[in-house]
Amino acid sequence: MAIGTLIKTIQDIMRKDVGVDGDAQRISQIVWLLFLKIFDDKEQEWEFTVPGYKSPLSSRFRWSNWAKDAEGITGEELIDFVNNNLFPVLKTLATAAGVSPQGKVVGAVFEDAYNYMKSGTLLRQVINCIEQDVDFNSSTDRHLFNDIYEKILADLQSAGNAGEYYTPRAVTQFMVDIIDPKLGEKLLDPACGTGGFLTNTIEHLKPFLKTAEDRVTLQSTLNGVEKKPLPHMLAMTNVMLHGIDVPSNILHDNTLSRPLRDYGPKDRVDIIITNPPFGGMEEDGIESNFPKKYQTRETADLFMALIMHLLKPDTGRAAVVLPDGFLFGEGTKTNLKRELLEDFNLHTIVRLPKGVFSPYTSINTNILFFDKGGSTADVWFFEHPYPPGYKSYSRSKPLTIQEFDREKSWWQNRQPSEYAWKVSAEEIAARNYNLDCKNPHEVAINHRDPDELMQEYLEIDRQMKDAQDSLKQELMQALGAN
Repeated sequence: MAIGTLIKTIQDIMRKDVGVDGDAQRISQIVWLLFLKIFDDKEQEWEFTVPGYKSPLSSRFRWSNWAKDAEGITGEELIDFVNNNLFPVLKTLATAAGVSPQGKVVGAVFEDAYNYMKSGTLLRQVINCIEQDVDFNSSTDRHLFNDIYEKILADLQSAGNAGEYYTPRAVTQFMVDIIDPKLGEKLLDPACGTGGFLTNTIEHLKPFLKTAEDRVTLQSTLNGVEKKPLPHMLAMTNVMLHGIDVPSNILHDNTLSRPLRDYGPKDRVDIIITNPPFGGMEEDGIESNFPKKYQTRETADLFMALIMHLLKPDTGRAAVVLPDGFLFGEGTKTNLKRELLEDFNLHTIVRLPKGVFSPYTSINTNILFFDKGGSTADVWFFEHPYPPGYKSYSRSKPLTIQEFDREKSWWQNRQPSEYAWKVSAEEIAARNYNLDCKNPHEVAINHRDPDELMQEYLEIDRQMKDAQDSLKQELMQALGAN
């Protein structure tokens, strides 16, 4: 069964269940079931590959023993088991003493998970669909998770989850390619959502994973934090399917809820790649975790303050997606931009056109690339153009990674062009740190004086009438001659 069809079949079954209200709950339900199936497939693999592996789940709670059999428990017995036995046990794993790292991963995923289904018969049908159609120990089916993931994200959007902006794969891949993480470097996405930057980093480093120790290194240096339970659950599942067996560094938390002063040297990282939530407001009191100069309730600004603080001195580097509002905004934004130019090398801003995040938002966005240490001499701007014939992007015509070849070929040998220009830090400071610098190579469109245009229109209209009259006379003469 095709993945899109599988997800639709499952959702159609769930629509008959009185306990599931709306797409968001259906998606959450699908995700925790998929996670348990994937974890079970992983456990079967670990029993062969990890010496002395012992499951953190007692046998009756393993998917193989309660879900795998199509003729297994169903109806009220199944609902009672899931609600009163399975979930209470899974939720305790996050904090229970002596639990293995694998167990803590399960606990983190189920900390805020919930079984919405009320009908055990319908739940059995959903479980059977998942069990029959997906085998995550098959490399083919494992690759199909990307399709499941895309479908779930599309459904999340249609469920109206405002602010759940999915970073297009082309953008995440471009940012990772440019930052070029090395094995052993500590990388963080402090607002990791469903894990796009993390999985791209894993793919980027795959050619360098030669030994089991290399995989352990990658697992220990890859860090993500996500505040919302559903994207966190998706991120954990996604990262596991990309080869991180125990993603214990993908935390369900809010990075902004910890006072900035409490982040010490051990928390600093080599790389931050992220698309922090923008347009949102943090809850009361969060801003008091930050020094006065950064205090605001605007989420993206607080994340920028955190990112700048967490990068390692002299070696830290970052790629961050931010809206146009950050470039020209004042107040806290001015303080952040002043510091960005004085204490960091803000070497490049890639200006993305409208529609890159369509249909999630129409806000214009930018990618800021900066290094910690030293100061900025010049900021290079690169305006990403639409492909020929495009006026915007859409779900059917998304941005592709190939479009970034232009930036990549320019990156090492920077020259001004119709797309690229640089502005000195002094000039930006004189503009009160306004980074909204327009492309000087853009051909200005002269719309001209409206009165002049009206006169021109009337003259063209008169000429057309004269031509029509002349043509009419010639036609009548021709007909009269016959």
